[in-house]
Amino acid sequence: MKILVIGSTGRVGLLLTEKLLQDNHKVVGTSRHGDRLFEASNYSQIDLNLLGSMEEIRKEIPNDIEAVYFVSGSRGKNLLQVDLDGAVKTMRVAEDLGIKRYIMLSTIFSLQPERWNEVPSLRDYYLAKFYADQWLMKNTELSYTILQPGHLKEVKATGKISVNVNDLGDNSIEDVAETLKELLDKESTFQKVISMHDGGIPIKEAVSFS
Repeated sequence: MKILVIGSTGRVGLLLTEKLLQDNHKVVGTSRHGDRLFEASNYSQIDLNLLGSMEEIRKEIPNDIEAVYFVSGSRGKNLLQVDLDGAVKTMRVAEDLGIKRYIMLSTIFSLQPERWNEVPSLRDYYLAKFYADQWLMKNTELSYTILQPGHLKEVKATGKISVNVNDLGDNSIEDVAETLKELLDKESTFQKVISMHDGGIPIKEAVSFS
């Protein structure tokens, strides 16, 4: 499958891209810095500016993409234009290009405003993710999956998670990347929102029964 990873230079995106390449997918990464992230023959890279217009974004994305991962984020620096509007523009472009599969990396509680006061420092981030996630669910015909991890931690992966959880919890960044990879072609996860954190179920099994 030919896959576009939007945000491939990030902590999750870099690991996700590497895992997809290892599975022999053709991966198109995004970077604004020019340096090639991977030397693999099944990897290519585009300069995608999420602040640009839809037309500018559309021109950069190859016509033969079959699936899109949105794992990009401004890390609080430009939530409206990147995390919200940038995401929505890529959804609209995906539909214009006839791409059906779209996987969004979000955050736990993004669709539960009543829980936002539990982490008040993230309120603006929650707002951006709420409206991006809502647009994906309500305003597109994409075969989406929204993955909602809790706290991202740079700790050793266990390969085991819990899904459909209702508390923050910790998440190994590598386990989040592995979960995203496993979601790619699982039709049972289409049109679903899946919350997760570290747990006791092997990732492949957890995703299959989510």
